[in-house]
Amino acid sequence: MKQLQLSCSMEETSREAVATAVQRVAGMLQKSDQLDKVEQYRRREARKKASVEARLKAAIQSQLDGVRTGLTQLHSALLDVKDIQSSLAAVSKDWRQSINTIESLKDVKDAVVQHSQLASAVENLKNIFSVPEIVLETQHLIEHGELLQAHRKLMELECSRDDLMYEQYRMDSKNTSDMNLISIYFEDVQGLSDELAKQLWMVLQRSMVTVRRDPTMLVSVIRIIEREEKIDRRMVDRKKQSGFIPPGRPKRWKDKMFEVLEGTVSTRIESTQAVTREVDKMWLVRLLEITRKYVLDDLIIVKNLMVQCFPPHYNTFNRFFGLYHNAASSRVKELALDDLEANEIVSLLTWVLNTYKSVEMMGHPDLSSECDINQLEPLLPQEVVNELLSKYVKTFTSNITGWLRKALDTDRKDWQKETEPEADQDGYYQTTLPAIVFQMFEQNLQVAAQIDGDFKEQVLKLCLKQMNSFLIRYRDEAVAYKEDHLRDRQLPQCYVQYMIAIINNCQTFKESINSLKRKYSQSSEFSDSDTVIEKTLNEVAKDGCQFLLDEVFLDLENHLNELLTRKWLTGSHAVDTICVTVEDYFNDFNKIKKPFNQEMTKDALRRVVVEYIKAVMQKRITFKNAEERKDGAERMIKEAKQFEFLFKKLAAGEETDRLCGAIAAIAEVFKLTDPTLLFLEVSTLVSKYPDIREEHIQALLSVRGDASRDMRQMIIGTLSENKVSSANVTQSIFKDITVPTITMTTMTSMATAKLLK
Repeated sequence: MKQLQLSCSMEETSREAVATAVQRVAGMLQKSDQLDKVEQYRRREARKKASVEARLKAAIQSQLDGVRTGLTQLHSALLDVKDIQSSLAAVSKDWRQSINTIESLKDVKDAVVQHSQLASAVENLKNIFSVPEIVLETQHLIEHGELLQAHRKLMELECSRDDLMYEQYRMDSKNTSDMNLISIYFEDVQGLSDELAKQLWMVLQRSMVTVRRDPTMLVSVIRIIEREEKIDRRMVDRKKQSGFIPPGRPKRWKDKMFEVLEGTVSTRIESTQAVTREVDKMWLVRLLEITRKYVLDDLIIVKNLMVQCFPPHYNTFNRFFGLYHNAASSRVKELALDDLEANEIVSLLTWVLNTYKSVEMMGHPDLSSECDINQLEPLLPQEVVNELLSKYVKTFTSNITGWLRKALDTDRKDWQKETEPEADQDGYYQTTLPAIVFQMFEQNLQVAAQIDGDFKEQVLKLCLKQMNSFLIRYRDEAVAYKEDHLRDRQLPQCYVQYMIAIINNCQTFKESINSLKRKYSQSSEFSDSDTVIEKTLNEVAKDGCQFLLDEVFLDLENHLNELLTRKWLTGSHAVDTICVTVEDYFNDFNKIKKPFNQEMTKDALRRVVVEYIKAVMQKRITFKNAEERKDGAERMIKEAKQFEFLFKKLAAGEETDRLCGAIAAIAEVFKLTDPTLLFLEVSTLVSKYPDIREEHIQALLSVRGDASRDMRQMIIGTLSENKVSSANVTQSIFKDITVPTITMTTMTSMATAKLLK
């Protein structure tokens, strides 16, 4: 069956080879000119075939040689196994024959053991009698600091004791009385061991000093500990075999050495606190700086000096590095549990999160080659860091609220001064409030930036939140300041100047907030808090501008009441006084920063024009004839030009012409001499100012004095039918102007006045 399968496989392989050859020949003879190269192709393929056959023969020959060598080795191994088998059989036969002989030598064996014990006793006899002398000599060596010689003597004493006890244990392990007798005789040895250990631990505790003054002393201590470690291992191994271990073993001095070093490092770190908070407010900063210096200096000493005193397998530097890290971690955890103040929390977290791994401490260039600071565990767990940050935020919030309140109280007291506020380099009035507030913010943000970028963002948001609450109180104080002034306008003397400073402070606050965001925020987008602050600042500034305009118009009130009266018609200087007063006030208002000064000028212009038109609508005068109408109209046109000149001088903007033109347009209605053209003139007025209402036209016609009832109704009716939409009016004038209605009480009063006249 297998031969059949092999035959089939060979036939299939032969067919594949023929098919492959056909493909190769077809590929070579695709063009007619390639037929000339058939002989060349045949020779090339023949060479290839010969080369393949040669390589195949070589490979088969190599395989055959290997098989031949393997068979030879297997034959040799078979012969060796047969020899070993025969040798084992001979050994087994000899062993069976010698069992009886071995049993007959038991007495000899016991004699050998006894001889060994006696020989050991004779050998140690000299040492046994000299034990008191050696004890005194060892004590003397320990007291004089010759630790290596003392340890050698101690080893002799312990060796004599241990050998005697071991031999006694071998002879009779249950005989405790002889064991106790040996222990009592050598009882001073344990005391010497303890005394020597104390000296070793003292040297290790002062290792940082010792390694610089007398490194050989430290090397001797390490050698002694290494000797004891070897003896411990030997005694433990013997215990596994015999069950006996000398008293006091294993000493484990190596483990004790590391415990002493750990305690020394901990004591070194804990002893850095020289003063308390009651004595020095900067106590924590000093403590952390001393700790940093101690840790860095000690680790450099370890690297440069102490590593040479310890065996390499101690991994001395990394061990000390870990000890100092653990000691520092324990210390800062203790500090974190104290009732720290806000600035102390910042100092601690800055030291833990930044200083500790910086080049000033564990990342120092002298240490970086020996360790990887990225492998260090955090000094403080993250939950402790979060608790400290939360406590700081709570304390900071409370403190900053108090600081802002105190700053505002101080600023409010300055508003009552009899001297003008200070001006900046551009001459704009200002108070110290923005500088004080943002100095507080800047200081706390600088501190927060030392801790963490995310925490800095958190503190910035908190500052902006507190700023918003502060601005609300600031606005309330500004309103109260205005109300107090209105009760007695003589006080405070510099009311206008300080109100200007309040307005300017709003712009300074804006600039300072933007500066803080650029400096301390990674986000350039405006948050809801930014929008609220911007809105509040604009409201405070606009309120301040309105308060100043109220002050202006309180002074203008009597002069505004003279407008469009008989006195005004006969020759009043009310408008001259108004212009002079406004210009005088705006000389002070030039100390207001942009854009508030521009907006205020526009508001002043609009308010003057509105008050003037209100005087018209209040029908304080009714023209009796054409001459009065002409005089009144010309006077109105002249005064409109006065207003236009004034407010262009004050840079009120492009609305000046339109607003002042409203007065001139009304004057044209009054100036018209032909009543039949009155409708056209009124229509022109309405087309220019679509927000004018019917009651306004009624009032204008009433002041004109010559329009009959029918004419009024016709004009108003026609205008109502062809009413122009006022939806597209950007700056309405007549919208806020009301026309007073004549009630029965008013008519009675007027009639009484006429009768009295």
